[in-house]
Amino acid sequence: MVLFLVSLVGILGTFLLLFWANTINSDDDPTVRSLEYKQEITITNEHIMPKPTDNTCLFHTCFDVYHCGYNDDNRITVYIYQPTKYLDEDGVPITLSMSREFQEILQTVSDSIYYTSDPDRACLFLPSIDLLNQNNLRIRETGQVLASLPRWNDGVNHLLFNMLPGTLPDYNTTLDVIRDKAVLAGGGFSSLSYRLGYDVAIPVYNPVLKDVHLNPKSYLEGRMWLLMSTQFGLHQEYMEDLKLVADQHSDFLLLDRCPEKNYTIRCRGSEVYEYPHILQDATFCLVIRGSRMAQVALHDALMAGCIPVVVADMFVMPFSEVLDWKRAAVRVQERDLADVMDIIQKISLEKIYSMRKQVQFYWNSYFNSMRAITLTTLQIINDRVFPYAAKKQEEWNEPPNSMSVSNPLFLPLIPSKVAGFTAVILTYDRIELLFHLIQQVAKAPSLAKVLVVWNNQIKPPPPAPMWPKISKPLKVVQTRQNKLSNRFYPYDEIETEAILALDDDITMLTTDEIEFGYEVWREFPDRLVGFPSRLHLWDNATGKWKYESEWTSAISIVLTGAAFYHKYYSYLYTNSMPGNIKTWVDDHMNCEDLAMNFLITNITGKPPIKVAPRQKFRCPECQNFGMLSADLTHMVERSECVTKFSESYSSMPLKTVEFRVDPVLYKVKENIPTKLRWFSDIGSL
Repeated sequence: MVLFLVSLVGILGTFLLLFWANTINSDDDPTVRSLEYKQEITITNEHIMPKPTDNTCLFHTCFDVYHCGYNDDNRITVYIYQPTKYLDEDGVPITLSMSREFQEILQTVSDSIYYTSDPDRACLFLPSIDLLNQNNLRIRETGQVLASLPRWNDGVNHLLFNMLPGTLPDYNTTLDVIRDKAVLAGGGFSSLSYRLGYDVAIPVYNPVLKDVHLNPKSYLEGRMWLLMSTQFGLHQEYMEDLKLVADQHSDFLLLDRCPEKNYTIRCRGSEVYEYPHILQDATFCLVIRGSRMAQVALHDALMAGCIPVVVADMFVMPFSEVLDWKRAAVRVQERDLADVMDIIQKISLEKIYSMRKQVQFYWNSYFNSMRAITLTTLQIINDRVFPYAAKKQEEWNEPPNSMSVSNPLFLPLIPSKVAGFTAVILTYDRIELLFHLIQQVAKAPSLAKVLVVWNNQIKPPPPAPMWPKISKPLKVVQTRQNKLSNRFYPYDEIETEAILALDDDITMLTTDEIEFGYEVWREFPDRLVGFPSRLHLWDNATGKWKYESEWTSAISIVLTGAAFYHKYYSYLYTNSMPGNIKTWVDDHMNCEDLAMNFLITNITGKPPIKVAPRQKFRCPECQNFGMLSADLTHMVERSECVTKFSESYSSMPLKTVEFRVDPVLYKVKENIPTKLRWFSDIGSL
């Protein structure tokens, strides 16, 4: 059962405002770093006020891009005004001490690649005035402070951060009376106040949960469909609809504020739940328009890996300019609130897995800290200024290829400068088959080395004189434990980028097939390129994935009993594979090839490539009792592996494709010169 948890955060409405207003900005709060002001300035009644918001602003009408050309690397520069203490005529501070969150914004900018200490070379100006919580501001005097800034210029090219726009009834102001042409990075925008392509909609960060660490569960069984915690300012009509839905659906958990008014607990009658941990037990979390505090519910849902169901017709989602929220959230019209359970229960399980994966990606990339929020805001503005160097939409919305230069294990996925491939053969004690395979693969011209992974700790490998005499180096590695994952260890003896993984019973491949497979891998070095193929299917009867070994036109899996792949994936399998997958493989002595398929396809988003038409790969000399795949439980376990691995990835990364690579002329029977008929010895179906 899947849980739908609606989190509107009722306690949050008043409690969080008080938290921001009193705790964060308290001069007595020891967690707030003291900030030395360089000077004091008195603001008098004679100081002018900035103009109200110019709602006609577009990026190319109110933003001066000609101030942004000082770098040759397509990057904006940001100048932070010197911290200054502003006083009114009576000597009373106009600006309070900075909140920890705003200090983190300033620190992030000053440590970033965008920062400049030279205002004459600045593209963007950031006032060192904490505007995050509008409830703490003396609006008129703060406006005078902004207008007094030496480079204010009606707010042109100035960036203001404002997360909490105020409380009822005036929360719609969002600094409208004082921000003029300044770009507002604001939380809680409505479509009426948001200047599309000019302002930046940012999330409301929840400082109450800054020290809470959640590990969203990967499974769905036993999870509630929907959970909601009532929200401050929620209209009574919405509450009536929600109570009706809760009465009709046991999978809908509607929580309320507890009498103790503790933010970290929620109640349903006499039942008490720990918050936000209860969100981890929900598949969906409801975020309803009631006040702009709904964005904090969005923050908490993303943190817990819960799919947000947003019921707010005019609500501008954070970073919606670049993030495709259809991948991670469900939007429901306010008029359809009473039907919310019917709407979400129609979402397929595969789609739920995909959305939860996207939720976790968005949280980790853009929402999990003030630093992430700040850098994302600057990146969006940078992309506007330099559109030809901007991140593509897919780069914003798809998990980046983990093969980045920041990864210490990085190896560029290009064909090796060291010619050829290394054949890595996993074996236990089938000596005769192993020797025959070594002699067969040694005929391939592109072979650089043979590496035998001896997986038997009881019986030692044969002595050196017994091994086949071949023209290429032959190395034997003795493993410490009998684990299938040993075949994917990045052994130092592997000096080529290309690896041909082989089972010791795959003796039927011809030299042409091996050479052709290597040439195909050179064209697609980021793919798994191999010979035996399989398919995964969804079984409606069992509600689980099924591993299919029958011949089909479609494939989604290439078995690593005979497949080429890049050595880098051995690093990832050993160091970055989800631990529960490796444990499953080693405990069950099965599915290491499926794990590698999941790993590669999850990283690249691309299916494997099947080479040549051969379908039968059964060793003709092998007897059934000597083959792992002959076990009656083998296929059942393989299907179970597919289901387990998809749960570990919170999605189904495998891609199905109807595609196979064959040599062009290998079946041509006319008289063609031999030098044109490369790879003619390709096995048949």
